[in-house]
Amino acid sequence: MAAITTELQVNGMTCGNCARHVTEAIQSVPGVHSATVNLDSHSASVRWAPGGKHDVTAIVQAIEKEGYSAKVRAAQDHDHGEHELAGWQVNLVIAVLGTAPLMIGEWAFNLGMMRWFHWFSFVLASIVQIFAGTQFYRGAWNQLKIGSSNMDTLVALGSTTAFAYSVWALFSGFGGHLYFMEAASIITLISVGHWVESRVSVRASDALRQLLNLAPQTARRIVIARSSRREEAPIFDQSLLTSAATEEEVPVAELQIDNLVALRPGDRVPTDGKVVEGHSTVDEAMLTGESAPVDKSPNGDLFAGTVNLNGRLVMRVTATGEETALSHIIAAVQRAQTSRANIQRLGDRVSNVFVPIIVSIALAAALWWGFAPESAARLHAWLGQFLWHTHLPNLPLAAPFIIAAAVLIIACPCAMGLATPAAIMAGSNAAARRGILVRDGVALEKAGQITAVIFDKTGTLTFGKPEVAAMGTPNSDSARFDSIPIAREPAVSAPTTERGALLREIYTLAAALARHSTHPISQAIAKLYDENIGERAAVAGKEAAANWKEIRGAGVEADSDSPDSTISRKARLGSLRWLRESSVDISKGENFIAEWSAQGATIVGLASDAKLLALFAVRDAVKPGSAKVVEQLGRQGFEIYMVTGDNALTAAGIAKQTGIKQENVFAEIRPEQKAEFVKKLQQQAKRVAFVGDGINDAPALEQADLGVAVSRASDVAREAADIILLKSDIEAVPEALGLARATLRTIKQNLFWAFFYNAIGVPLAALGFMSPILCAAAMGFSDLIVIGNALRLRAWRPRDRG
Repeated sequence: MAAITTELQVNGMTCGNCARHVTEAIQSVPGVHSATVNLDSHSASVRWAPGGKHDVTAIVQAIEKEGYSAKVRAAQDHDHGEHELAGWQVNLVIAVLGTAPLMIGEWAFNLGMMRWFHWFSFVLASIVQIFAGTQFYRGAWNQLKIGSSNMDTLVALGSTTAFAYSVWALFSGFGGHLYFMEAASIITLISVGHWVESRVSVRASDALRQLLNLAPQTARRIVIARSSRREEAPIFDQSLLTSAATEEEVPVAELQIDNLVALRPGDRVPTDGKVVEGHSTVDEAMLTGESAPVDKSPNGDLFAGTVNLNGRLVMRVTATGEETALSHIIAAVQRAQTSRANIQRLGDRVSNVFVPIIVSIALAAALWWGFAPESAARLHAWLGQFLWHTHLPNLPLAAPFIIAAAVLIIACPCAMGLATPAAIMAGSNAAARRGILVRDGVALEKAGQITAVIFDKTGTLTFGKPEVAAMGTPNSDSARFDSIPIAREPAVSAPTTERGALLREIYTLAAALARHSTHPISQAIAKLYDENIGERAAVAGKEAAANWKEIRGAGVEADSDSPDSTISRKARLGSLRWLRESSVDISKGENFIAEWSAQGATIVGLASDAKLLALFAVRDAVKPGSAKVVEQLGRQGFEIYMVTGDNALTAAGIAKQTGIKQENVFAEIRPEQKAEFVKKLQQQAKRVAFVGDGINDAPALEQADLGVAVSRASDVAREAADIILLKSDIEAVPEALGLARATLRTIKQNLFWAFFYNAIGVPLAALGFMSPILCAAAMGFSDLIVIGNALRLRAWRPRDRG
């Protein structure tokens, strides 16, 4: 059963510490399985535990107790980033209009010591404090009410310290330089930083916004007039479409399963469905990342958001609403953007104690400069020989206030809070544009640490659509097996000879065993029967096997009850390994096995008790890009392995075609044993990625450090893997792992610069080397460095490592 989630809009968060408090508050509510909070979009995604109580009111109350406000997020609230940007833009306009005259007056016209300019500065700085500073003071007050603190606390304290000192000096006539410009500049520069962050957040969410806008709002539903009534066409009926069908434009939300929808050239597909009439090509680039249009004909799959290019199509609706492939993709991108990587916990732990420590440092610096100004000045002068010379406040009483304000401002933990989420958002968006869906930030982090890659063979390195290339049957003396190329033979369709009758018997029994299995090899053998015998013998074929049973990773077996059969009771169709284990003698077919295994074919045997009746060489073509992918991964430093249930000779043939080292090929591995093989490599201290088709590989995908499912858009709903490739080939694997490595590297760089900035900036401010204005500018600049570094991922391109 799919997990139930609730999306919330959370207001009042300004830093990573805020997001951590909100996350902890949500997770403290009974019934919550997990929560992910996105600072950039001011949102929270709550995942409920199965069978638990879904108390949204309790969550809202828990968030409010932490000093924030929350409400359930409607679908139209996805553009909250735009509203946030507009809010900071208003804040910035007020701040700039109030601060610019003060800067011009002091720096351009040297009016800083004029009495009338002091009063003019007081008025403008008050406007900035009251109107532009409201968001900071509100956030600080909300935190104060619950006995906590955040970035707003530091901004409010720093600006208020400079402003309060200046007001006291102005009204008391104390004289000296006043710091109204510095107090206003702090709010202005930090508002600039928030405005830039909001712009970046909006840009970083471009891929998600484009996905949200893909599906059209209306569709042309086909309506059929029957008697005097108009009814929706629930099923495809060619005669009704040509005689009594009309089209009406309806909201997409009104579409139901099995409705018929008409698509004209240029129309976007409104929901998932299947083509029932017409031929065209469809642009699926936004979903799969593949630029080449895909041909569509009756029974072809269509996905919401794709574009019909050059022909009229009629489609039958197969999924609506949140069940469409597009909705699953959007949910996956949102989940990745709102998730938290393990590495982020380091920043969270630091943020938890950061503000109290900084306030203590600011207070200690103020006391030092207030009560021991001589020693502070001496140390400042000595360090100035190696750093730079600055102008300290001209009055001893001003120094404690201004230096304390500088410490509070430069220490704002914005950069630490942005370091990880900014990189995850940029990385997940860059992946989505390439048809790569990443489950969450943890998956992205794990992908960046991979050292070994294991490929499943069928459906991953190969197309997964095998065909029978040849059949081997005993010759007249039964000493060896003859190889019979697959073709329509008169001897089979008209069994007038003993050999024709034998072939017919083999085809019939093999098809009876294979037809009920969904395994691709079984389907290929069943298809062989249909092509060579036809439907007239279908009844006999179906009756030829009773007590049918499929043994996973081995084959199928049943009892043979055909009265015309000379074959004994227990019949088996499956792998050579399994037949050997079942005491079947396959030695007479060694020549056939060697010949076709060397060509990369999978050999399947048909046996009756211990007697081998026939051999089938089933060949699955290797994907054209497989060898290139293996080569790229090898150049990037990954160890490449292949596991398969096929025999060793077949596996060796595929490995030779793809360039995988023979010593890294493991054959005759059952599906449940693949997970054990992954675990074995993990015990050798390797970080393992398993790449499979996601059908029979679930245990291995779960066991691996990183599970990569090669899929099409229709399979996006599957939850077996950490990364899902919307393309049907594996050429995106090097790209996905390379992008993950780049994202992890960016996160580490961002955290380094954030910590380095504070480790250097706070002592310099405490020693008087940085004024409050410079500190505010430096704080904003640190945010830009972190965000700009993350945005480089948007333009990331794969580069092989030599």
